[in-house]
Amino acid sequence: LCGCGRGALWEIRASQIHYSVPEETEKGYIVGNISKELGLEPRELAERGVRIVSRGRTQLFALNPRSGSLVTAGRIDREELCAQSTRCLVNFKVLVEDRVQLYGIEIEVTDINDNAPKFQTENLEVKINEIAAPGTRYPLPEAVDRDVGLNSLQSYQLSPSHHFSLDVQTGDDGTINPELVLERALDREEEAAHHLVLTASDSGDPRRSSTVHIQVTVLDTNDNAPVFAQPIYRVKVPEDVPQGTRLLTVRASDPDEGANGRVAYKFWKISEKQSPLFELNENTGEISTAKNLDYEECAFYEMEIQAEDGGGLKGRTKVLISLEDVNDNRPEVIMTSLFSPVREDAPPGTVILLFNAHDRDSGKNGQVVCSIQESLPFQLEKSIEDYYRLLTLVTDGFLDREQTPEYNVTITATDRGKPPLSSSTTITLHIADINDNAPIFHQANYVVHVAENNPPGASIAQVSASDPDLGPNGRVSYSIVASDLEPRALSSYVSVSAQSGVVLAQRAFDHEQLRAFELTLQARDQGSPALSANASLRVLVGDRNDNAPRVLYPALGPDGSALFDTVPRAAQPGYLVTKVVAVDADSGHNAWLSYHVLQASEPGLFSLGLRTGEVRTARALGDRDAARQRLLVAVRDGGQPPLSATATLLLVFADSLQEALPDLGDHPAPSEPQAELQFYLVVALALISVLFLLAVILAIALRLRRSSIPATWGCFQPGLCVKSGPGVPPNYSEGTLPYSYNLCVAHTGKTEFNFLKCSEPLNSTQDIVCGDSPGALIPLQRGNALTPHPETIPPVSFIFCVFCNTLLVSHISGILHFYI
Repeated sequence: LCGCGRGALWEIRASQIHYSVPEETEKGYIVGNISKELGLEPRELAERGVRIVSRGRTQLFALNPRSGSLVTAGRIDREELCAQSTRCLVNFKVLVEDRVQLYGIEIEVTDINDNAPKFQTENLEVKINEIAAPGTRYPLPEAVDRDVGLNSLQSYQLSPSHHFSLDVQTGDDGTINPELVLERALDREEEAAHHLVLTASDSGDPRRSSTVHIQVTVLDTNDNAPVFAQPIYRVKVPEDVPQGTRLLTVRASDPDEGANGRVAYKFWKISEKQSPLFELNENTGEISTAKNLDYEECAFYEMEIQAEDGGGLKGRTKVLISLEDVNDNRPEVIMTSLFSPVREDAPPGTVILLFNAHDRDSGKNGQVVCSIQESLPFQLEKSIEDYYRLLTLVTDGFLDREQTPEYNVTITATDRGKPPLSSSTTITLHIADINDNAPIFHQANYVVHVAENNPPGASIAQVSASDPDLGPNGRVSYSIVASDLEPRALSSYVSVSAQSGVVLAQRAFDHEQLRAFELTLQARDQGSPALSANASLRVLVGDRNDNAPRVLYPALGPDGSALFDTVPRAAQPGYLVTKVVAVDADSGHNAWLSYHVLQASEPGLFSLGLRTGEVRTARALGDRDAARQRLLVAVRDGGQPPLSATATLLLVFADSLQEALPDLGDHPAPSEPQAELQFYLVVALALISVLFLLAVILAIALRLRRSSIPATWGCFQPGLCVKSGPGVPPNYSEGTLPYSYNLCVAHTGKTEFNFLKCSEPLNSTQDIVCGDSPGALIPLQRGNALTPHPETIPPVSFIFCVFCNTLLVSHISGILHFYI
């Protein structure tokens, strides 16, 4: 469905509003609150032009403007509306003319038990031959109940009889057919007639029923019933056949003779509405039209014909008559809403006229095509979905009242039948003069660049718009109508001069907080109604170097002290120790960071990446390098002038955290490590000199003692050591030094001394034996005899002391290196 509203496109509501109402209600029965469904107050129904516009059964319902309710306009009979359809639905449309919106209304009329089952006759005569065998069945008339569901016909009952019983058969279409069953043989001479009562009942509340009196007449022998040539007769005729036209002839034959073979035809089952339309010749079986047929009222007829011979035997057949639609109805054009006069600034697509074009025919005969004259600034739009018959007249271009004050539009509706039928309707549209020129900005989009920290109140841009109208309609004022800023904060950022269009900054902008924002500026004239146009202004806030870098890592501890990083002692050159991470809130070159070492405990020990901030080892850790290192790193940005920040790195060389903890204790670190090293070296040299002096004194004392007491040095004289069995050299490791020093003396033809080992391996014949003097040196000799040695001992003592001093110096040097 297409339609139009003043200045708005026609809108169709896809969803329908559903109600239900029982039949046979009184006039004014409230079906539903239509004002609530439409979102209106009851008083607004008349103000907004709410009304029922659809064709057909709308006279069944009305709108109550006082209560805002949809009410019944009169008594509703479901059976007249929908016959015996399972659901009875009434559909129509409600138009809200102010909104120009259509709402679909669907009302289901529910059935009540207001109809009792009804037989076509109150008395029925059934003729049965006296020779009929028990079990023979005789069809009985069916009752008709116009209600549906439980309110329709549900059961039959037969009055008690000794000769007859009732059997009910259910057809394929759900209908129930009563049959009279002969239980005992009849005897005409004993009883010539039997009287029965057949009752038909429904299951409604209250329950309704009706009866038919059956008189069974017992006849003499008639052994053949009439038989129709076809069980079902079908015929299809056009709806415009003249009155009295023969449609078809049914024929039934009976081989009996005389009255028993004479057949009479009559309608057995036909509705009350169909009965006046057809005639049946009871002698010939011809069926003809008694009135004109109309496809639009009923396209299909079904009836049953009964043939009965003179002996009372019957036969039945079914007749189906289908009508073909012919193009016998012209399209109808019904004006629903006309919006005139039309403003000259009506935009394309504005709906001006809402009308309904309908053809009662079916198929192509009911398809309608509407058209208007050419060279008009209008076009017809066909609706969609099931409202395709409702068409609208809409503008296809701008109107100008100064050129054409009014238009005469002729709407022609033509169907697609053969031959086609058409109808025309002419309307007059008046054009109203209004403020039809809106202001136009010189640019649709403005972009300005503003450096941050601008002075408040400075002009940052100017917009301009023009309006070709005159007087108040051409006077333009400017305002800000939308922005991507918060509505409350907008006024604190920018403002615009209503007369000049100059945009002013109300505060200093901060690039780090707001890099860009967009405004929608409106230019509005003073017409009635006022017209306006919008333009967008995008403000780009430029960056200045007003933020120093901020170091994210290394971070300070909870107490404000710098944290430390551990470095393995075996770290190779290029080992990644840590990384200084910093950010700058500025942008571009102002946020381009570089890293520099300001101070280092060991300047050549570490390297720092200029752009990455990565701290790596430049060389391996040396023995003279301190275990604890400190780096002071500066981070600079690329702004002009540059801003910087510093970070302190504490690095500890350790292979584990436990090893690093002593270096992180509270003891004060030496402030002058080079002076402390010199101190340790002086002490070591003094100790070595003292030990050397003691060694010389000892050597002299031994010399003097040997000359006075030779027995004491027996171990160094030839022949004093005897072979007394295996022995172990004395252990000279006992003392203050933590190392053992053993001296082995062997005689191999000349006197020589070997430290820690003999120059040759000992033979099995060589003995290492010491006398009673502990700590004596043992000379060894090849063979079993000991060879005396003329060499004196002083050179040996001297050499031994010098060697001991050398070892002591080396040991002290290791201790000093360890502590340093």
